[in-house]
Formats: sequence, C-alpha cells, structure tokens
Amino acid sequence: MRFRLLVGLFSIIFALPPVVFAQSISSLGSADSSPFTVSITPQYPTPYGQATISLVSTTLELTNAIMAVSLGGKEIYRGAVQRISIPLGKTGSVTTAKVTISIGGLQYNQTVYIQPQDVTLAVEPVSSAPPLYPGMPLVPIDGGVRVVAMANLKDARGKTIDPANLAYTWTVDNAQILNSSGIGRQTLMVASPLEFRARSVSVIATTQDGSLVGGASLSLLAQEPSVRIYQNDPLLGIRFDHALSGEYAISGAEKTLYAAVFSLPTTSGAPSVQWFLNGFPAQTGNLITLRPTGKGQGTASLSLVASGNSSVTATANLSLLFGSAPGFNFFGL
Repeated sequence: MRFRLLVGLFSIIFALPPVVFAQSISSLGSADSSPFTVSITPQYPTPYGQATISLVSTTLELTNAIMAVSLGGKEIYRGAVQRISIPLGKTGSVTTAKVTISIGGLQYNQTVYIQPQDVTLAVEPVSSAPPLYPGMPLVPIDGGVRVVAMANLKDARGKTIDPANLAYTWTVDNAQILNSSGIGRQTLMVASPLEFRARSVSVIATTQDGSLVGGASLSLLAQEPSVRIYQNDPLLGIRFDHALSGEYAISGAEKTLYAAVFSLPTTSGAPSVQWFLNGFPAQTGNLITLRPTGKGQGTASLSLVASGNSSVTATANLSLLFGSAPGFNFFGL
C-alpha cells in the first residue's frame, strides 16, 4: 500500500497567450517604453488563489505617482503605488491585469496575463510502517524519499495536457538535478536531509513548446523513528488502538506482543527487531510470546531495539508484572 502526502500546490504563467512570460507593454507620453517593471508573487499562484502585483522603477519616482489597476477592463484600484492582490480563476484561465502609472502629466501602461496551473508534489518516504497502517511514515533519518510531481496543466480553452508529455525540471537545495529531469520524468528520489536540517525540493513542469508552465516546491525535514509495542490478541488481532508503555501485567498462560516500527529507512529492506529480557537477547522479529511458569509474583524488564540499514535505531521498554513462584522463568521466547 502506498500513501502520499500532498503538499505545495503552486503554479503560474506570465503570458500573452500562447507565449509564456511575455508581457504586452504600452507607453503614452514618454519615449521610454518600459519605465517600470511589474512583478507578481508568488511565482506559482494557485488556481482560485491570489497573486500580488508590485512595481519597481529606476527612472520614475513612484512615491509621487498614481497607480490604477484594472482586471478585464474593470478598474479595481486607484491611488498611491502599493502592492495589490488580485483574485485568480480556475486552472488554465487567464487573468488580464492592466497597470497604469500617472506622473508629471504622463501615463505609462503595462498589461500582464496570469494563467495559474496546478502542480502538486506527493512525498513518499522510503521508510517503515506497520501493515495496513492508515497513515504514512515520516521522512527517515539517513534514508531516502520519493517525490512525485502530479501536474494538471490546462490551456485557456480548458484542455488538459497529458502529464507524461510534460518536461520536468527538478531542483534540490538550489541545484538542478539533470539526470532526473526531462520529458515524463515525474518522479525524483532524493536523500533525506541531515537531522535538524531542511532540504528544499522544487519542480517546474512545462509543455514541450514552452507555452504552459507550472511549478511546486516543498521542504523536507527528517524525523526521529519510533517503535511501539501492542498486544496481539488471538481473537482480535493486533490491538493498534492502545500502545503499551510503563507497566504491563501478564495474565493467563501466555501473551504475545507485537513491535510496530515507524519511520526507519527501508532502502535496503525491512528493519530488524531484537527483543531483550532482563537485558539478555531473547528473540528477533516483530512478535514475541511470553509464558510465565511457576507460582507467585514477580517482575521482569522487556526491551527491544529496531534498526534499519544504518546506525539509526528506535527503542522501547516495558516493565512486566506476572504471577509466579520464586525462581520462575520465561520460555518459548
């Protein structure tokens, strides 16, 4: 079973369709055709999200200018130059924003076209989790992560582009991963970051003619693995509803316990589990059966160590309470 974490839903196109990143710019009353620059953030806005317009100029004193912003021919703002947020439509729809600057009796116009696209990154840590576990393991220390790009790019008519025909450019920690980039290369295997450090992963998905583009990014953070002990009931199976900790009383002829290992790296196979009784190795594997013998009462310590394909380990401990005579022992371990 595979579980995916959906994160980082971002995309944008600056385009005068169908040309990507082109801007239609006009200027009235000045020989300078582009006295100011329009920037839009975030770089990859979400469909039905918002984009923020901001202006920069090295030739105009924008603090003395009047700014007007129109969407689809309707003015939505007029006043001092400032950042303006504009609403966006569905995937592939084009939002036309016209920005007009008035200063010293002159007007300067720029029109930008924003076409949001859907790109989602799914994170699949290559790490352990119990069978049928409804959640997902965490990013393992000293392990690996599979990142999958799910691109939903549409043109202005609403036609969806086959994700297998898109070109994917992967970047990890600001370094482009050339051997994992290319047409149809939707999956990236990346090493886990060092403990307490983050690793950035981003992707840009484009059509082969460059007319549409979308992107997404995320940050990975490795987490400590853990192991939990559960009772394995002969009728109900493993009781995942209650993890054992502290003291555990053994009643009846025997009890079987199960060790569930979470988020240890599995790039070289499943983690190994070693059980210890009173500090001595008792059994390997996820299951252990305890059978107290004799009469009277007593205690014992039970611990386990789970390890993956590296020096990273996870441990758990239980204090066992049982009824038996002095000199009892455990067998069948």
